[in-house]
Amino acid sequence: MTIQVCHLITDLDRGGAERSLVNLILGSDAAQLRHEVVCLIEPGPMAKPLVEAAIPVTTLGMRRGKWSLTGLLRLIRHLRTTRPAILHTWLYHADLVGTAASWFTPSEVLLWNVRCSDTTSASADRSLHFLVRTLSLLSGFPRAIVVNSRRGKIDHQALGYRPKAWAEIPNGVDLSRFRERRSERAALRARLGLDPGGIVIGLVARYDPMKDIDTFLRAASLFAQRARAQFVLCGVGFSDDNRSLTDAIAELGLNGRVVLLGPQPYPEDVYPALDVFSLCSISEGFPNVLCEAMACGIPCVATDAGDSAEIIGDCGLVVPMRDPQALAQGWQRLLDQDSEAVGARARARVTARYSLERMCDDYRSFYQSIVVNEVEASP
Repeated sequence: MTIQVCHLITDLDRGGAERSLVNLILGSDAAQLRHEVVCLIEPGPMAKPLVEAAIPVTTLGMRRGKWSLTGLLRLIRHLRTTRPAILHTWLYHADLVGTAASWFTPSEVLLWNVRCSDTTSASADRSLHFLVRTLSLLSGFPRAIVVNSRRGKIDHQALGYRPKAWAEIPNGVDLSRFRERRSERAALRARLGLDPGGIVIGLVARYDPMKDIDTFLRAASLFAQRARAQFVLCGVGFSDDNRSLTDAIAELGLNGRVVLLGPQPYPEDVYPALDVFSLCSISEGFPNVLCEAMACGIPCVATDAGDSAEIIGDCGLVVPMRDPQALAQGWQRLLDQDSEAVGARARARVTARYSLERMCDDYRSFYQSIVVNEVEASP
């Protein structure tokens, strides 16, 4: 039996949820699951590998942050035409639009996918708070809600989410793409303009208050006082035209020590160039970057946000949030250990728990169980 799944998501820009969706689709067995993606707005760069794989990608033509009755009607017509077995919505805006559409297309099973954790912080805007509160009232409509982190489930239960069922499916990492490359470290550092022989500590994220880059920079300032090191910031917003970032670097005396790489299309070439990977977020769900770095055999130090501690286990260190001194000390503690041994344990942990193959198998089994239960429940 081949199950047709329509995935509804805001867009296919570069992000953790989008990357997980693309990985799921490309890693699935086409004989068992037939996927398509519908985006609320223009798809974005991560649509390219799907289109190249002949996966249908459609846009509803909405504007970011704007409700559109026309877009909703387009979705309803699309679902009535394609008649998928499952409508799986990803992220809050798609959850709302998909739920509204499902009231007029009851033939498919509605699933939500919750990807983040804390939405109550001051950095989250009012419209997001209102949207999450609205969705909590609607959370009984989907057949189940998929979460990729335990913390995400706990936080959304506290927000009033009461679905018929929860399904926890952690993200998966492509172990053939993200792998140990110690023999290539010098070449990778040369390509990125990094010191071939010094300590390199890095972070891959987007420039966002939730990532607490200030704590990373303050920890770097403390660490730089006692060790020769470079600090790599990689991702959207980490570039020389970010004035607030460059001013902070200068104020902390880190000019020449911090390397701003901006977004990199191949992060698998960044992680192996590092001695330590760091994440200092104040809010996370399931941070993909930790699994990617660990799969590359790079020891990690992360703040205790989301499922970071669960991912790292005994293969790195977890430190308190907003504590630059604890973060800097964590870097030193890892550097004092046998990094190759710690890195090997980290990759083994990801291989056992967070492989892409395992994630795809979990989704396949989940979809099949949903469809079978639906058939058995039919009169």
